[in-house]
Amino acid sequence: MFIIALFGTIIFVANMFLPPPLNYLMMVVQAVFLALSALFIKKTGAMYAGAVGGLLTALLSGSSLGPFTFFFSFLFGVLVDLFLYIFKIKGTPSGVNQNRLIAAMALSTLMIAVSSYSAFALLPQSFNLQKVVFVSLFVQPSPMLTTLVLFMGPATGAVAGYATAYLWNKYLRHISI
Repeated sequence: MFIIALFGTIIFVANMFLPPPLNYLMMVVQAVFLALSALFIKKTGAMYAGAVGGLLTALLSGSSLGPFTFFFSFLFGVLVDLFLYIFKIKGTPSGVNQNRLIAAMALSTLMIAVSSYSAFALLPQSFNLQKVVFVSLFVQPSPMLTTLVLFMGPATGAVAGYATAYLWNKYLRHISI
């Protein structure tokens, strides 16, 4: 519980107290702590840490986007847990495979980037939701923005995977919970 609360709170602080352009650049912090949660707590660690961080951010932001914040933070944790399971990555005292962790995190951040971008840019256009809901909630899709999402998603995940593998293999692998 302590690990989940600590990492969820750090995710909350990174999301809440930085202004909107910077908090999206700090996605790598969220990815690192979700990956560490998954390594410390088998099977559901990232999901729980993502849920705690998303719930704190949603409750204290006072924004109408609170449910989306919670959902995508929770989904990011689920994706991290899922890809670490698929790639058979386990936090053991002997360390983690750096290349597998980089690949798993790159895929999970790509999936969350594409799904959140689709929810706020592509989906509203395909269902003509701009006339029904506030236009300010949605982003206008563009080829440049799509390219940026498709590049920065896996790039952020690869950096987070490398940082997580380094932290685990160098400092954290001998900590047992």
